[in-house]
Amino acid sequence: MFESNAIQAFTDSNLYSWFLLPLLIALARVIDVSIGTVRLLFLSRGLRGMAPLLGFFEVLIWLLAIGQIMQNLDNWACYFAYAGGFALGTWSGMILEEKLAVGTVGIRIITRKDASELIAYLKSSKFSVTSVDAEGGRGKVHVIYSVIDRGSLPKVVTQIKRFNPRAFYSIEDIRFVSSGISPVRRLKQRRNLAHIRRLLDKKK
Repeated sequence: MFESNAIQAFTDSNLYSWFLLPLLIALARVIDVSIGTVRLLFLSRGLRGMAPLLGFFEVLIWLLAIGQIMQNLDNWACYFAYAGGFALGTWSGMILEEKLAVGTVGIRIITRKDASELIAYLKSSKFSVTSVDAEGGRGKVHVIYSVIDRGSLPKVVTQIKRFNPRAFYSIEDIRFVSSGISPVRRLKQRRNLAHIRRLLDKKK
């Protein structure tokens, strides 16, 4: 009885109502929004196996957070914590997306300068490369198309700028490829996914 009274007294205190409770709501929002970002990332990359599990935890955490909001409608600090947690969760989700670097992208490069060095670099890095000569608005151009893993994108863009700083390039997401991705990077992606699964298993 004494223990239950002590817990009731603590939950009724100003420390809990105006500091600890809003902090927990903000933390819950950060977690569920981050999970939602990763879930959408997996769906867009064609990795559908993990999405339902992530969706389960995302909604569960959201229900816990919104439940506390509904029980404390007169506590304005909870409103700010809820909104702030959503903003922080969006930011942390974008960081997670960059760190995971899951999936593949297609990169299209158009340059008027000789592209033999750039093509040789892509081939030496074990990326699939298709190059054609074409006619641009100002004369002859070289069009290069390659499929690379997302983790290698910054390095490839750096090489494009090194070989030809004025080259035009565009990047698009690819849901599926049959070949042409570096085996080393593909193995690293599998290890990243395996690490995520282990973390989720520990939380169960």
